[in-house]
Amino acid sequence: MAERRLGIIMHGVTGRMGYNQHLVRSILAIRDQGGIALANGDRLVVDPIIVGRDADKIRRLAEKHNIKRWGTDLDMALSNPDDSVFFDAGTTQMRAELLGRAIDAGKHVYCEKPVSDDLDSAIALARKVKAAGIKHGVVQDKLFLPGLLKLKMLRDSGFFGRILSVRGEFGYWVFEGDWQPAQRPSWNYRKADGGGIILDMLCHWRYVLDNLFGEVQAVSCLGATHIPERVDEKGNSYTADADDAAYATFQLAGGVVAHINSSWDVRVRRDDLVTFQVDGTHGSAVAGLHKCFTQHRVNTPKPVWNPDEPSKFNFFEQWEEVPDNWPAQNGFKAQWEMFLRHVAEDAPWPYGLEAGAKGVQLAMAGLQSWEERRWIDVPALGI
Repeated sequence: MAERRLGIIMHGVTGRMGYNQHLVRSILAIRDQGGIALANGDRLVVDPIIVGRDADKIRRLAEKHNIKRWGTDLDMALSNPDDSVFFDAGTTQMRAELLGRAIDAGKHVYCEKPVSDDLDSAIALARKVKAAGIKHGVVQDKLFLPGLLKLKMLRDSGFFGRILSVRGEFGYWVFEGDWQPAQRPSWNYRKADGGGIILDMLCHWRYVLDNLFGEVQAVSCLGATHIPERVDEKGNSYTADADDAAYATFQLAGGVVAHINSSWDVRVRRDDLVTFQVDGTHGSAVAGLHKCFTQHRVNTPKPVWNPDEPSKFNFFEQWEEVPDNWPAQNGFKAQWEMFLRHVAEDAPWPYGLEAGAKGVQLAMAGLQSWEERRWIDVPALGI
């Protein structure tokens, strides 16, 4: 068994997602477990270099996690032929330009979503990387959640019969920042900084719907800015002009209807911060981040509408939990391992930058639908 080093340039890992999910829980976890086993018996060992604008912040992060390589000069990092992968989890507004530079430097690229804040740039980027003939990927993390993996298993087994509808609820109360600090960064709520829940979450819902239930064919979306003023990290009030809630209905291939509410202004009274209910002719399921509950046609009770008496049913007790028959790991880490195997040994990988462009396409269609108050078709991109 031989060790194969893989140098990874990591940009934007001082932010919440980049640091927690991609650096600590993915790449450093892979490093600490001794790398990734390849099909031929070799071991792929990751060697990250973290790059950012704030030298002091990057240095302290490197020292904390025993990362030997760090810097502030991205061009210098991209010029190093010993590092073959570039990853970006920085701001959406910078992403397309950064990925373009990395592609020009011949690096394989992997990034957070959205890949851009406009569709033309996203399509151009996908075409550029395809023409360059290098490996590329975009994060599709929710497909790797244990709850959604269970939904996929149910679908593949034929449990649902013909799927009729999908209903999703996502969100939680993000504090305004006045009497309690907000759980999300303030740029999320400013248009000028690339904020907005439609751009953020409809990119997620595109790959979830496409991969689990049917290709998105049309969307009707109503956005809202429910809380127009918030307080930032420094205690200063600011105008929150980006959409903080979205109520979207989707028409999917095969006649499936999906509706997903996304909100940072909702208090949670459901199984999890995100839940999906899938109803089919033979059975239904409700999945959250980890758990999944089912109700088959032969176990479906027969409630009768009677508003004059309290219901005798405990509806939650009428569902059966899908067991955890396989060990679950962090979904970001699982996808990183999948992508790195793709880079190292050309293992299967279906989530390229064209998937990222499809996410941006749906987000732009959602914004257009809100602005024009009508259904918007979502045609094939033909990348």
